[in-house]
Amino acid sequence: MQTWDARSLDLEPHFPQILRSDDDCRTIVINLPAGEELQEHQVHERTWIVVADGEIELEGPGGETVRGGSGLLAHLDPGERNEVRAVTDTRLIMLLVPWPGDGHPSQRASQAAS
Repeated sequence: MQTWDARSLDLEPHFPQILRSDDDCRTIVINLPAGEELQEHQVHERTWIVVADGEIELEGPGGETVRGGSGLLAHLDPGERNEVRAVTDTRLIMLLVPWPGDGHPSQRASQAAS
């Protein structure tokens, strides 16, 4: 068994820390200071976002915005564009499933080598 307390990890702002990476899932934690954001982006994997500490505004692809704090759980489909803004100093846990997702650059590199 492995455990982490995302609220007490020593994290540099904006530098995701990989907590665990397996064949089917990658778990990362991000320290996002108040007023900062993860600008509009998308990933190849299904994404689960958990607010471990702080408060965010999460904007989806249609402009729908949800605001929530510690305990907020959000799910994004692969390729779904989103933007995360920290209302207060925030710690986010993100699970990327499956890892790596279809079309991820690491897959193209490994396919080119074979």
